[in-house]
Amino acid sequence: RFADAEDRYIVHLLGAISNSLEGLKIVVDCAHGAASAISPQVFADSGAEVIVIGNDPDGLNINSGFGSTSMSALQAAVLEHHADMGFAHDGDADRALAVDANGAIVDGDQLMAILALSLKAKGELARNTLVATVMSNLGLRIAMKDAGIDMIETKVGDRYVLEQIREGGFTLGGEQSGHIIFSRFATTGDGILTGLMIASEVKRTGKSLQELAAQMKTYPQVLINIKGVDKSRVDTDPGLQEIVREAEAELAETGRVLLRASGTENLVRVMVEAADEGTAHSWADRIARVVEKNLAI
Repeated sequence: RFADAEDRYIVHLLGAISNSLEGLKIVVDCAHGAASAISPQVFADSGAEVIVIGNDPDGLNINSGFGSTSMSALQAAVLEHHADMGFAHDGDADRALAVDANGAIVDGDQLMAILALSLKAKGELARNTLVATVMSNLGLRIAMKDAGIDMIETKVGDRYVLEQIREGGFTLGGEQSGHIIFSRFATTGDGILTGLMIASEVKRTGKSLQELAAQMKTYPQVLINIKGVDKSRVDTDPGLQEIVREAEAELAETGRVLLRASGTENLVRVMVEAADEGTAHSWADRIARVVEKNLAI
């Protein structure tokens, strides 16, 4: 046991940023979980003015009405306190999502875009590559391509992101959900570190979180889960493959289709991205109907 473990961890986190956060007002939502003791202290020690919510864990209230799975509390607090930004952890504090000064949610894809562009500008993005999962938004892929950054896709799950980071010697990777891994400073997702790095970039650039998030355009993304079908045939059914090819031909560079058999449930996930929400919904519904018909058990 280390009696000073928390202090060591705080010092380690603060060592990841090179500037003070003085002048920034930040709301921290600890989800009544693991971040409750550390995150407010870290942001305060970094020089920021900190407003804390969701930091009264009683062993039963973890993630209850607070945190990254329930963002409305953070959105309200940021607006109420006229804060520059807010960060919401999940219960075990390995991820974070953000809210800008206008109360808009900044998801994990947008956070990764901000961080990848920042690391590239500083010459710290190893092999000029970002690692993300197949579920990351098309807008992230386009933003990275426009910036000259390579993007490697993995299966869904931060374990697969970490495996790819280790295998390729990369610096940065993560998921849309806010699991973001900085291999220089951590061996897993760390929501406190993610928040610190984002706030540091806001301070370094003098731009608002809203301006930084706008570096990536988020494309409408429609996800439909179809239960009670034979998921083993999702990659082989001719009719299903035909409609996917038809959708991809129409969407071209402005959209994407992803079919996935769930690894844990008897269902198939249909995900469609397009330049507008109507087109995304239309194709997702059409493909879902084919899945239901052709893969019926």
